[in-house]
This record gives sequence, structure tokens and C-alpha cells, in this order.
Amino acid sequence: MSLEPVDAEPSLPPQTGWRAIVRIVSGVGLLAVGIVGLILPIMPGWVFIIPGLMILADYFPPIKRLLDWAKAKYRDAKDKS
Repeated sequence: MSLEPVDAEPSLPPQTGWRAIVRIVSGVGLLAVGIVGLILPIMPGWVFIIPGLMILADYFPPIKRLLDWAKAKYRDAKDKS
């Protein structure tokens, strides 16, 4: 018995080595810019936070669970309307 949802999309395993480091650093950088964007009125922060979380979800299971939860909430809201 698998613990994954039935409609889970198959994903490739996360990259390793220097590519993983580059991806993690870019994900953290996007998150940092997004948080600054939430504070400053110059730019919208969510534009940077969402891609940053999507990149980091490959390497950090809690972030993956957060994105899966958000996707499920979006699907539920979409089905209700």
C-alpha cells in the first residue's frame, strides 16, 4: 500500500552534485527576493516565492507537502466554482 495520492504526477528524482547546489541556492534566492517583495511595495513577492518553493520542493519534503496541500486546496476551490 502506497502513501502517495492516487493522482500524484510521476516526478524525476532530484538532481545531485553541483546542479543540486545551484538549484537549492537559486530556490533560496527566489524565496529571499520574494520575502523582500512582500515587505517592499515595489514588486509583488508571490511571483518569486512560488517558483522558489517549487524548486525547493524537490529537495525538502516539508515544502513538498506544503505545495501538495496548496494544490489540493486550489483543486477544491476550482471544483466548487
